[in-house]
Amino acid sequence: EVNLYTMTIERTATEVIIRLSPSLDVEELQRLLNYLAYKEATADSSAVQEDVDVLAADVRKDRFQRSRARYNA
Repeated sequence: EVNLYTMTIERTATEVIIRLSPSLDVEELQRLLNYLAYKEATADSSAVQEDVDVLAADVRKDRFQRSRARYNA
C-alpha cells in the first residue's frame, strides 16, 4: 500500500521546506499558501483591519480570475 499523503518538513537556518505528495489538490494548496503568506506578513505587524481587508480583496480577485480563466479556457 502506498501512502499518497506523505509529507516531510525540514527546517534550515533560513527557511522551512515542506515536501508534499504530487497528488495534493493544487487549488487547496494555493489557499493554504495564501493563508501562510498572510500569517507571515502580519506576524510582527500591527496591521489594522483595513490592511487585512485589502489583502482579502486581492486574494478574492486572484481566485476569481483563476476560476474565470479555467471556465473560459
